[in-house]
Amino acid sequence: MSDRFQVLLAYDGTDFHGSQFQKELRTVQDEVEKALKRLGWSGTRVIFAGRTDTGVHAEGQVITFDLKWDHTEKELNQAINAVLPQDISARKITRTRLDFHPRYDARSRKYHYRIFCNPIRDPFRERYSWRVWPELDLKLMEEAAQSLIGTHDFGALGNPHQPGGSTIREIMVADWEKKEDQLVFEIIGNAFLYHMVRRIVNLLVKIGQGRETVKAVGRYLEDPTGLPAQGLAPPQGLSLIEIDY
Repeated sequence: MSDRFQVLLAYDGTDFHGSQFQKELRTVQDEVEKALKRLGWSGTRVIFAGRTDTGVHAEGQVITFDLKWDHTEKELNQAINAVLPQDISARKITRTRLDFHPRYDARSRKYHYRIFCNPIRDPFRERYSWRVWPELDLKLMEEAAQSLIGTHDFGALGNPHQPGGSTIREIMVADWEKKEDQLVFEIIGNAFLYHMVRRIVNLLVKIGQGRETVKAVGRYLEDPTGLPAQGLAPPQGLSLIEIDY
């Protein structure tokens, strides 16, 4: 009889066309499934807690699959990492209940978006951050971010994953942290719309550079069916950090 395994997964999203399987494109799901097949897995699809876009990273993605495995979780962890590509890592594997679902059982998701302010490009840092110039007014961005807290219709700041799906989401945390020239935006919510975090960050950067007012966030929340917020922050600054159950 097979067991259900819960895996804490990390990956560098640079060379992936997102997490979800796409025919003839390299995705995280495809690589994980190919690795599992080498260990005797005969399932159809690995289940992910959430989708990440092309170029988006993850430190705390959660996946599940069913597998007949007569050894310890530690041995399975070692076996999977031995056959996964170098840009994916199974950080932790545990047996879980057979009806556990990584997406539907999740209570919240935490994302970080990293920015650094510098007029000169940095090829190493820009793999995992968005370089922004002119410099940003952090106080304005912090003030605007507080408008996100609570339950709102985010239809102007993202798209539902399914046509006609709800665009109402709850945000518990939306904070900026600064360390030298690096800014990290932490946002925690019960769920997120497609492109929602990147659209929010792009809007907050516009506010920080004086190209939008602090009231812009509230304006989009008050009129979710109007003109959507324009522009997306680049994918490489975004990382899925943690999913809480």
